[in-house]
Amino acid sequence: ARGWASPAATDIAFAVGLVGLLGTRLVPPALKAFLLAVAVIDDLAAILVIAFFYTAEVRPGPLGLAALCLLALWALNRRGVARLWPYAALAAPLWFCVLQSGVSPTLAGVAAALFVPLRAPGGGSPLHAMAERLRRPVLFGIMPAFALANAGVPLGGFGPAEAARPVVAGVALGLLLGKPLGIALGAWAAAASGAARLPEGATWAQVVGIGLLAGIGFTMSLLIGGLAFGAGPLMDQARLGVLLGSAASALAGAAVLMLAARRRQATVAAGRGEAGATARADGA
Repeated sequence: ARGWASPAATDIAFAVGLVGLLGTRLVPPALKAFLLAVAVIDDLAAILVIAFFYTAEVRPGPLGLAALCLLALWALNRRGVARLWPYAALAAPLWFCVLQSGVSPTLAGVAAALFVPLRAPGGGSPLHAMAERLRRPVLFGIMPAFALANAGVPLGGFGPAEAARPVVAGVALGLLLGKPLGIALGAWAAAASGAARLPEGATWAQVVGIGLLAGIGFTMSLLIGGLAFGAGPLMDQARLGVLLGSAASALAGAAVLMLAARRRQATVAAGRGEAGATARADGA
């Protein structure tokens, strides 16, 4: 039961990367933005879940020092400081203090980023500049190291009985079925209530396909699984569930998006054929 949150978050890099491989013919730009928004919100929600449900003990001393670091970051933001090094210099002790407090240090990164200015008084975006500088080290250094350190699964003797274990099945089905169901129903409810509308050029089948791609949970799912189960056989089962669920979600999402694109093209072609026939009949 402690692993309930493992399927909660979407792996932004893998999901958005797969959408990029599929191309704009299969995934309209508005749907790419929709997936990115879902992935970001998922990750922020997962970080809050970690803070509230997977923090065993909170030490007030380090947490107070972390609050002072946040206060200093706020002061830099209020003074309009656009240089990046002061924010980076304060983010490092903030991370260490949050780690020592017992709260997951993933919160420190989110909190620090909130104070980096989006726009500088003289023009430009310090936040975008920092993201661009961190992009390559994260993509080619941190993420591969995390994946190698956390994705090892002993596959010896793997079979249907192993896949049917509660932790494996729960995590895999949460990613493969729970994520697309929740996202599609949430989008439908928002559109039905008038609070939002379907992305331009998109169909509901494509929304379901994006929901399936959001079931690629890899990195954050492994992180939450580690916090829930620690080292041992249950964590091995959680890893296996993450790998099975993420792989199945990627394949199913790509298949649904391909079918939806073909159906849309067939509908457009049929409409053009009817319009041409009507025009010829009018001419005759």
